[in-house]
Parts: sequence; structure tokens; C-alpha cells
Amino acid sequence: MTIEWRYTVEQDLGILSVSGFLGPNAVHRFAGAVGWVLGRGAGPVIVDLTELRSWSTEGRSAITEAARRLAAAGRSPELVAIPADGSLLPDVDCPPIPVHADLAGALAPHSTRWGEPPEGRHERRTTGWPTGDDAGE
Repeated sequence: MTIEWRYTVEQDLGILSVSGFLGPNAVHRFAGAVGWVLGRGAGPVIVDLTELRSWSTEGRSAITEAARRLAAAGRSPELVAIPADGSLLPDVDCPPIPVHADLAGALAPHSTRWGEPPEGRHERRTTGWPTGDDAGE
């Protein structure tokens, strides 16, 4: 099992949504998604883990590495809905990572409302990510 991802840009805010299981076999795919994010856009990046079922030790490390990469590129990372075990122990050299309970809480400080398509909204996703019709929206 692997992950699927969707990257949405709203104004200067990037939202990387991840679903599935972030285990050893999915770390490379997640790193590729982060690379995609780094190559497109500027400003903060919210990593939305609402649809992530679980993660392994390698998955937690991948989140920490993503935060390092994003911060090094001048893009402040934030997390939404870390998996139920709640264990995220970043390395000492990892930048601080704000963690939000839900996407609405993460978007509030950025004055962005999810679900209202603003002008200039762009979205990319893996082929396995459900479209609005598939997700029952």
C-alpha cells in the first residue's frame, strides 16, 4: 500500500494533502510530492494528513525531512491532523512545525476558506486521488 497526494495552490498558500499509509514503500513517493511542491509556488505549505490512515517510523522521518526541505527553501511547513498515535519527534535541527487539528484551523490564520474556489486556484493530484464526484462532494 502506498500514498496518493493532491497539491492545491490558493493565492500564496500551498496545501499538500496525503492519503493512504506513509510507510517505507511510500516515503519515496512522498519525497517526490514534496519536490513537486518545492518546484511550484512560494509561501507557506500546509501538509494535510486528514486522509492518512497511518504512518511508520520511516513515514514520520519523511515528514521531518519534508519540513527541513520546505524550510530550507523559505517555505514554512504546517501539519494538519497527524495520525492518531500523535507521535512526531522531529530531530533537533528540524524547524518548528505547527500542528493543527483540522484543515479549517490551519487555514484560518491565512485568511483562506477551503471549498470556495478563489481565482487563481490550481490543483494537481496523483491519478488515485478521488475527484470531487468520487469523494461525494
